[in-house]
Amino acid sequence: MPNSKQRRDSHGRFKADNRTRNRSVAAGAVLAVGAGLAAALWRGWVKMPRGPWTADTEGHEAPDLALDAAKPGTDRAPEDFRPDPEAIPTAAEREALKPASVH
Repeated sequence: MPNSKQRRDSHGRFKADNRTRNRSVAAGAVLAVGAGLAAALWRGWVKMPRGPWTADTEGHEAPDLALDAAKPGTDRAPEDFRPDPEAIPTAAEREALKPASVH
């Protein structure tokens, strides 16, 4: 006995019932999209917002790179330790500053 809900075409033949196939295709598409999203999250292609409890604990703090850290080398030496810019170098100092020659 044929299914009373099944339709017939213009020639009197039963039409194919594609509901099961359509549901299978839809379920496969949903699974494929879910697997693609999971892979993208796993590979890091998509950034998810993180909560404050998921702080990265790898590495250590770098206080010398902080914006308010002291910057050594930017302060001038005390007046007593600065060279005199007007002093005339002695002959020995001038000889020490000459580049080495190959004679």
